[in-house]
Amino acid sequence: MKILFASDLHGSATATEALLDRLEIEGARRLVLLGDLLYHGPRNPLPKGYDPQIAAKLLSAQKEKILCVRGNCDADVDQLLLPFPIGAENLLLYLGEIAVFATHGHHASFENPPFLRQGDAFLQGHTHVKRLEKQNGLLLLNPGSVSLPKDGDEGSYLLWEDGVFALKTLDGREISALEAERPPC
Repeated sequence: MKILFASDLHGSATATEALLDRLEIEGARRLVLLGDLLYHGPRNPLPKGYDPQIAAKLLSAQKEKILCVRGNCDADVDQLLLPFPIGAENLLLYLGEIAVFATHGHHASFENPPFLRQGDAFLQGHTHVKRLEKQNGLLLLNPGSVSLPKDGDEGSYLLWEDGVFALKTLDGREISALEAERPPC
């Protein structure tokens, strides 16, 4: 099973369309969004193709595949445009025996992670900076930003397939990959 993880679309219809194209090309069963879907936020520039209404329509067409957590730029009014829930602070997903704690990252973060067991994964967005590493027995994951990357000029996402997390650009080029290990009993 393939799962695509993405964050920080910030209302870019251009980046949202590219992400949904990758969802189809990758053949992912689910799209997990880590917040900041429609609004660019007062500290960010307007992303290329900024059109929150079109971004909402594009996402709505994939509502059956989407799981989402709320970002710091997401507002209650955004829920009026989206048919899938966006209000959860975090999600706990199980990929085989690996627990993945997914959140936006403005509360729980790499600096303030929840309690997880060795071999599990902590997944956050928010920083717009890609991260894929093992540290103190945990997988620390950040797909970067689809529309406003702060560590380069390419939007990115994270793909889970057969026990491997792979960071990829929106044109499908793999940046890096990390195999998840079975947690100790």
